Amino acid sequence: MKLRSVAAAIVTIALGLAPITGRASSAEHQTDYSIRLSGLPVAIASFRSEFSGNRYTISGSMSSAGLADILASTRGTTAVSGTVGRNGLRASKYSMTYQSGKRGRRIDVTFRNGNVVRASMVPERRKPENWIPVTSRDMRSVLDPISGLIFPADARVCPQTLPIFDGESRMDIKLTPKGSKPFSTQGFEGEALVCGIRFIPKSGYRKGRHDVEYLRKLSTMEIWFAKADGVNVYAPVFARIPTSLGPVTVSATRFGD
Repeated sequence: MKLRSVAAAIVTIALGLAPITGRASSAEHQTDYSIRLSGLPVAIASFRSEFSGNRYTISGSMSSAGLADILASTRGTTAVSGTVGRNGLRASKYSMTYQSGKRGRRIDVTFRNGNVVRASMVPERRKPENWIPVTSRDMRSVLDPISGLIFPADARVCPQTLPIFDGESRMDIKLTPKGSKPFSTQGFEGEALVCGIRFIPKSGYRKGRHDVEYLRKLSTMEIWFAKADGVNVYAPVFARIPTSLGPVTVSATRFGD
């Protein structure tokens, strides 16, 4: 896996791990992440969560750092908004933009009752003959990649399977329980729930693509969830994804007040 491909993957990882912290009535909160490759810093990410009644918005930004910034400067932003209900967060709009070197892209998705009603990508990707297209059925009862990783405190975090649509690809993220581990950072100290991750591609990708097949075969990925007491939810604080260049880790450097 080339470093530029890893950098693009880091954008997806960082912008897909935005925790919700703050107060359920009306509040704002900042959360930060450090992304490392084989222990070396390669990116940083910051997120702001805002609540007003039963509405929520999350905005985030990410930028490459260290050696990764020199070899392939990468920048990205994301935003998602929707409603908070008994079953968790349900998005109405999701967007992501990123620029890696000279290449950039913007994705916008509109949801209604969990179904995708509009999705656009600029510029559009050229579809090879072995492309597996996303069907209308694939876009029913799906989650965006940010809200989909946030759970009410009384919900079962894992095991479960998350049907994710990121604006281009439809995938299942299968979470399996692996116990708990201590985790501490600014604003949090306590036990984190540890889940194993299996990546199951469904559609919206090139059949036989190396990085997709690599992730599909991985059985050692992990994601940790901590409880954000302010809004009584579980959100990600740590993730580990092995690559041929070493493990990519995403760790919260700030979680809570």
